[in-house]
Amino acid sequence: MKTKILLAEDDPDFGMILKQYLELEDFEVSWFQNPEDIVQILPSGLPFHIGILDIMMPNIDGFSLAKMILKEKNDFPLLFLTAKNQKIDRLTGLKIGADDYIAKPCDPEELTLRIKNILKRTLPTAVETYIKIGEYSLDTSKLLLSHSEGNIRLTVREQELLVYLLKHNHTTITRDNILDSLWETNDYFTGRSLDVFISRLRKYFSHDQEVKIQSLRGIGFEVDFPTY
Repeated sequence: MKTKILLAEDDPDFGMILKQYLELEDFEVSWFQNPEDIVQILPSGLPFHIGILDIMMPNIDGFSLAKMILKEKNDFPLLFLTAKNQKIDRLTGLKIGADDYIAKPCDPEELTLRIKNILKRTLPTAVETYIKIGEYSLDTSKLLLSHSEGNIRLTVREQELLVYLLKHNHTTITRDNILDSLWETNDYFTGRSLDVFISRLRKYFSHDQEVKIQSLRGIGFEVDFPTY
C-alpha cells in the first residue's frame, strides 16, 4: 500500500524532478501542473494521503487552492513549496492549515523526511480507513482488526506498528528504523517493547498462514501481507 501524494507544481523541470525522486522513495505521485485540474476533481473526493502545493502558480495560487481543498476535506495534510523564503508566506500557510512549509530549491531528502513526519503525525488519517489484509480487515477509524473467527480491538501503538509494517510490505525493515519512527528512541527497553508488539501481531494474524512477519537476526523483520 503506497502513500499517494498530490503534487501541484507548475514548473515542468522542478515538478518532474520531485515526481521522479518521490517515486524512487516508493510514493505514488499524481502531478498536476495546472491547479484548475485539481479543483475539477474536488467534488468527487481526494484519493490521496497528503498534498504538496507550490504557492506561486498561475490562475490559482497555492494558498487559494489549499483553502478549497480544506473546505472539502478539513483534515487533509498539506505541505507548501515556495521560491520565496519570507516570513509572511510561512505565517499565511500555517494560518490556512498547512502542516509544514519548505522553501525552493529544496533538498529532496529533506522534503521526503518532512512528508514522512507529517504522515506519522496524522495517522490514522494518512492511511485508508478500511484495509483488507489477507483473511482479515482493518478499520483504522475504530482500531478494529476483524476475522471470521472474531474481532480484535487494537491499541493505538499496535495499530501504528501494523500500519508502519503495511507501508513497508514485501520489504526488509530494520529494527532501528521502526524504533526511530514510532518510539523516537532506541534502547534496550524500547527494543524489548517492540518484540512484545511483534509477538502480539503474529498472534492476532495466526488464522491466516499467508501473513508473515519474519525475524531476521541482527537486522529486523521481513513482512509479507497479502493486501487487496
